[in-house]
Amino acid sequence: METQEAVILIGHGAAASDTPRPLVEELKKLEMRRRAQKILQMSPREAELDKQVRQWPRTHKTDPYKYGLEKILETLQKKLSDKHVVLAFNEFCAPSVEEIIAQLVNQGFKQITLISTMFTRGGIHAEVEIPEIVVLARKQHPNIRFEYIWPFDLSLVADFLTQHIQKIRVS
Repeated sequence: METQEAVILIGHGAAASDTPRPLVEELKKLEMRRRAQKILQMSPREAELDKQVRQWPRTHKTDPYKYGLEKILETLQKKLSDKHVVLAFNEFCAPSVEEIIAQLVNQGFKQITLISTMFTRGGIHAEVEIPEIVVLARKQHPNIRFEYIWPFDLSLVADFLTQHIQKIRVS
């Protein structure tokens, strides 16, 4: 292995546009019920639906979000060429954050950095779910360093947005 550090780029995820709506609706209903009861573990039915929705076949047309995030991943891989950079999704799309963590642990990575594409506070994924996943991963793998680099420095986010606005205006 060339590097000991892996980076997980985490996107929200979207159901493919041709995923049957009843599947997604039932999945969200079960998730909401579980979260309201403060239960972390999915029921067998929720896990079955989650897998089915995540593994639904995708194309550029049925899931442009996934393919857009893969383009960001490609650019990030070039900029962080000394690290192993991979993609995971919070929901609706495979692979999950948990699946990627398991793969990286099995591949022998000793440092795993997680970064979300969600810039602002207030969202359940970036603010609650990912930290819960990291806490569990640290308990399961105490010899591996997990670092979740969030929330973002809003000054840097504003700089990024400003630069983009200025670049577009110059074009």
